[in-house]
Amino acid sequence: MNYKNIQAISLFSGAGGLDIGCKQNKIDVKVAIDNDHDSVKTLKLNSHFNDTTVIEEDIKNFKIKNIEKYLNGKKTIIIGGPPCQPFSKNGYWITNEKRKSNKDPRNCLDDFFNFVEKINPEGFLIENVESILHPTNKNAVNSIFRKTKKLKYNLKMVRANALDYGVPQKRKRVFFLGSKKEFDNEEPKKTHYDPNKPDLFNTNLKPYETVGEHIKEFDKDIYEEEHEKTNLGTFYKELKKVKPGENYLALCDGKKSNFKKNTRFWNFLLKLKEDLPSWTIAAQPGPWVGPFHWTNRRLRVPEIAAIQTFPKNYKFFGTRRSIQKQIGNAVPPLMGKAMVKYLIDNL
Repeated sequence: MNYKNIQAISLFSGAGGLDIGCKQNKIDVKVAIDNDHDSVKTLKLNSHFNDTTVIEEDIKNFKIKNIEKYLNGKKTIIIGGPPCQPFSKNGYWITNEKRKSNKDPRNCLDDFFNFVEKINPEGFLIENVESILHPTNKNAVNSIFRKTKKLKYNLKMVRANALDYGVPQKRKRVFFLGSKKEFDNEEPKKTHYDPNKPDLFNTNLKPYETVGEHIKEFDKDIYEEEHEKTNLGTFYKELKKVKPGENYLALCDGKKSNFKKNTRFWNFLLKLKEDLPSWTIAAQPGPWVGPFHWTNRRLRVPEIAAIQTFPKNYKFFGTRRSIQKQIGNAVPPLMGKAMVKYLIDNL
């Protein structure tokens, strides 16, 4: 397959994680659509998208026929990560009676498939959180299978961890890939393995990437941010007691314990360990939710961008909170690259 003969339409583009994955496969992203102003500004700030028409609009209101003028005779794929809030683990705190699931206005799967139906691409890729597979979200997953079959695509569901594709971060995601052709029985090719569980049959794989290798260059005064300081905060003394690679549970033992077990989220006071991968970078972390740097500060923007494998010097637009959200919501580009490659190889 000549990847240069492929063009992509990006929906829910965000900061461009999947889009960069396309570009790294030499695939043109002809159109990128998102309704978040800061994300659209981010895309326009970066030269990766000089040849991409970036549109700020809610795809629910977008007239799909207008997209045809941006396309040429190349084979087309549609990529996107519809908003995942309706399927997130946080939703498990809500009773089944109160969950909106398919009726949640943030569930844009129908809108994604409207594009697929009217443009009729050779393939598509949907990314979402792993918890979409929770029984509570059964209707949403069934709708993906049903719509795929109705539109006469073959479907491949891939449960993936970013660690396996060179991302220095534990990040589990689910990809639904559709193609006019049947998929082979292979999974997307992994590039890395857990050094504690060596795979004797894949000697060409590299050990998981460590967070220290990816962010050590940013641990300099020139990258310092006001946001990173923790020394005046409520739990600073407790944070200092947590060893790298541990969380608040390390302070739950003994009569003089600071906290009781299972009373906080697992990433409360969570601290990175330099020679291990990072935990998942959150889009909207609470004030004492990690991962924190092993030197007891919050992570800096270039650090969280590097942990997500955004290209060095990639620019982000918006407030610190907005940038955190953009980076935390993104598909790590290296992970996106592997999934897009797998789709293209099966068109």
